[in-house]
Amino acid sequence: MTSDPRTFLILHGYENHRPPGHWQHWLAGELRARGHEVRYPQLPEPDAPVLDDWLAALEEHGKRPATGEFVVLAHSLSVLLWLRAGPRRPDADRVLLVSPPSPPVTASIGPIAAFAEGLDLTERGLAARLVHGEGDPYCPDGADLHYGLPLALDTDLVRGGEHLNPDTGYGPWPSVLAWCEDPAVRIEGR
Repeated sequence: MTSDPRTFLILHGYENHRPPGHWQHWLAGELRARGHEVRYPQLPEPDAPVLDDWLAALEEHGKRPATGEFVVLAHSLSVLLWLRAGPRRPDADRVLLVSPPSPPVTASIGPIAAFAEGLDLTERGLAARLVHGEGDPYCPDGADLHYGLPLALDTDLVRGGEHLNPDTGYGPWPSVLAWCEDPAVRIEGR
């Protein structure tokens, strides 16, 4: 067991049923094996998410632990969930925002359009890091343009990573695991 256990909250995206081949599933197992507490909830109705239900789940699973560092990793639609949470956002020490869909793409997909409505992309001082893949079909202009620059986020671009999911080979992802244990690590492709 590690001498400095942390608590990790891993939040999945749209239509994600936490498949074993996803990097988030792999990461949850690796972090648990290192003695960390991992919260990896199945968010309600992932195929037809309701923003208020996902916000309630974020509040439920995002309670800060009594001791230790609290780290949040959000992928895809959960990045928008995190941004939309505003004052309901859990108090995290570090946050990794991975492959958010662009607001126009999100607004064009009926079941998730509400996540893009009223999205505030002017917030400053957001303690988060953005990781996005080159050629992401859900954010064709690049997440750095939609999120990194407006929110002044530290950003890592994964060359050829696309949506950074199992379809593009993102099961085991060692650099994300390394970042979980050392925030100075730059996140690279698999």
